[in-house]
Amino acid sequence: MKHKKLSVTLLKNPVHFLALGFGSGLAPKAPGTFGTLMAVPIYLILQQLNLEYYILVVLFVSLIGIAICDKSSELMGVHDHPGIVWDEFAGYFITMIAVPFEWIWVLTGFVLFRFFDILKPQPIGWLDKSVKGGLGIMIDDIVAGIMAGISLHLIIWATQSV
Repeated sequence: MKHKKLSVTLLKNPVHFLALGFGSGLAPKAPGTFGTLMAVPIYLILQQLNLEYYILVVLFVSLIGIAICDKSSELMGVHDHPGIVWDEFAGYFITMIAVPFEWIWVLTGFVLFRFFDILKPQPIGWLDKSVKGGLGIMIDDIVAGIMAGISLHLIIWATQSV
């Protein structure tokens, strides 16, 4: 009951509401995965934009995320609280830049982003441990999104050139 009450209180604050991915980050297990799942329907809307506008939205989400995550983290008194998943939104949107819309790529992008975000191969792991504040919360997911996006584009290229 206490957790539920805390969750409702947090979601009343617009900064927490955004940082917690509209509540998806409050999942008791795997909040990052649930945050990324919440990003998928948003991506389905955004992917209809032309590439230039999509990239502008991704830049906005990433830059505003630094402030949102920093403030939410500060208010909670916990650096990079597991429930803060705005960074997963940005990372997934980055993964999906210039990806042709097909469900197989939506799913593959999801899996690749979660792979890089969870395993944190270098330099992601170093960034996660070394950079503090809102930038620290965002940067590892941004780089995970870039690495997942490169991997996804290589897979798409490989499957289309066969």
